[in-house]
Amino acid sequence: QVQLVESGGGLVQAGGSLRLSCVASRRTFSTYGMAWFRQAPGKEREFVAAITSNGDSTAYEDLVKGRFTISRDNARNSVYLQMNSLKPEDTAVYYCAADRDRPWATSSFTNEYDYWGPGTQVTVSS
Repeated sequence: QVQLVESGGGLVQAGGSLRLSCVASRRTFSTYGMAWFRQAPGKEREFVAAITSNGDSTAYEDLVKGRFTISRDNARNSVYLQMNSLKPEDTAVYYCAADRDRPWATSSFTNEYDYWGPGTQVTVSS
C-alpha cells in the first residue's frame, strides 16, 4: 500500500500560477507511473497529466497543454504539477494517482491507477 499526499493548492487570480506537490510514502514510488487528475463540482474526475516512472515521457490533456508541466523527483518520492496561466475553469480538486502495474505508460483512465491521494483544492478567481 502507498499513501499519497498532495499539497500546494489554494486561491489564485486568473493568470496566476501554482505548483502542486504529491509525496509518496514508499521508495517503490520510482517504479510507478504517476498522474494528476482533477474534479470540479458536479463533474466527473478528468485526466490532467501523466509521467512515466523514469520521467522520460509525459502526456497532457489538451486544455492544459502549454500551461501545465508535470515532473517528478524519484529521490524525494515526489511528483509535481506546475500550473501557469490559470483560468477559472481550472478550479477543481486536484488528485495525484499512482499506476503500479504500467510504469512505462501515461494512461488517462482513472481505473488504471491503483493509489490516490485525498486531493488539494485549487480555486481560480476571475
